[in-house]
Amino acid sequence: MDVVVLAEREWQDRRRAHVERVRRWTGPHQERRQRREKHPVLDFLFTYYSHRPVRLERWHPGPGVVLAGDAAREYLAWPHHVETADGVTLDLDSFLAARRGTAEFVRSLLTATASRPPRLNCFGLHEWAMVYRQEPEQVRHGAWPLRLGADGTDRVVESSRVQCGHFDAFRFFTPPARPRNALQPTREAQVDLEQPGCLHAGMDLFKWAYKLDPATPSELVADCFDLAVRIRELDMRASPYDLAALGYPAVPIETAAGRADYARRQAEFAAEGAPLRQRLVDLCDELLGRVPT
Repeated sequence: MDVVVLAEREWQDRRRAHVERVRRWTGPHQERRQRREKHPVLDFLFTYYSHRPVRLERWHPGPGVVLAGDAAREYLAWPHHVETADGVTLDLDSFLAARRGTAEFVRSLLTATASRPPRLNCFGLHEWAMVYRQEPEQVRHGAWPLRLGADGTDRVVESSRVQCGHFDAFRFFTPPARPRNALQPTREAQVDLEQPGCLHAGMDLFKWAYKLDPATPSELVADCFDLAVRIRELDMRASPYDLAALGYPAVPIETAAGRADYARRQAEFAAEGAPLRQRLVDLCDELLGRVPT
């Protein structure tokens, strides 16, 4: 692995730029938490995903990079860092001892996902299936009205072909909705089922990036987070909830025009996610010492 030494001024400039970039998201989230204010769209990125704001703000350069200067010693307080004659760098042996299995799984999942064509006919019905025949007090975002009401929401599910292949979406389906799904995804079948058109697979690029922290360059983590934010917005705009008051006009997938709009946006996100997925695969190859084919 080639080694790059960054002068203290250079890496501190990169770190400041990263912090400024991600605080556009972490700052408002922390302010909402102080006000005990819930956000049905954006909270998901910090609650369902377990990377805390302080971790998202923390900058790491990735493998093969040495941070020069006395200030770099602060990184020694965090796991998987070691001091060398030139400065502080990722301790790859320590990282792999703890995370080799994670890197191997991420690589296998992402290469399998990338090998498949995007499937663009699910139309975001997973969010509808999560409230299908649900009692009002059990609806996850019960503070926000359903655009079509409970009965109208149920009719959309009953009149549609639900075909969600993402296990971590499917596991939140209501019990009456699960038999209506054309697929019955399991955790064990995840590598066999995930495909790049799935909005959740696109958002999960952020998860796989931070699962490899601190080996993932923080610029890549932030790129994946940026994509996840925008995918989440479409995810909830296509949901049964009326979020127009928050600035999220509906993508009405219960109509032909809405489904076409959803599929178009879904294809755009699939194309945007492809190079990020490849960057994560390349990172795994670098960490695992694989020779690219």
